[in-house]
Amino acid sequence: MRSLLLAGGRSSRMGQDKALIEIDGLPMITRVVNALVEAGKEPIRIAVASPEKMEAYAAVIDSSHNIEWVLDSVQYAGPVDSIIENLNDPFAKKEEHVQLATIDVPWINADVFTSLENSISKDDDAIVPTDGELLHPLLSLVRPGLLINSLGNWEGEPLHEMFLKIPHSLLIVEPNLIKNINSKKDIE
Repeated sequence: MRSLLLAGGRSSRMGQDKALIEIDGLPMITRVVNALVEAGKEPIRIAVASPEKMEAYAAVIDSSHNIEWVLDSVQYAGPVDSIIENLNDPFAKKEEHVQLATIDVPWINADVFTSLENSISKDDDAIVPTDGELLHPLLSLVRPGLLINSLGNWEGEPLHEMFLKIPHSLLIVEPNLIKNINSKKDIE
């Protein structure tokens, strides 16, 4: 099963590239890629903003992993644009499911991704992890064709609200595993 790792953000709230910040000795992007690989979610397509980011990230990811690099066609357009662009690509169209992921969840593990796969209903466009309070749509397991149809109607509302409009299930996940890192205080 393929995955799409979104790594094209500015990291403006962090003040430095989040993907390369080390948590317990490993860059965040490395930690997320390792969890995807362990869960069998290869090949991993990593969407980045620039060739320079691609080089920097490739330098910290095990070269034996099955990685497909892609440049976002519009730099820093946002996650929805990157998802639409990549799920419309032939890489995803032939897949029943694609695992979404972001680089700023350094404590995620393979069990989370495996649980999503084991829990998706045949009637759902997506299964969305939640910590019981917040939805985490950028960590969802999605059916590419069905999700693209839904996102085609996206009018700029928050992504979690858009996901609530499509057929989906929720999977409750331990909050620490899907904690999103946006600023330095989030890792203190």
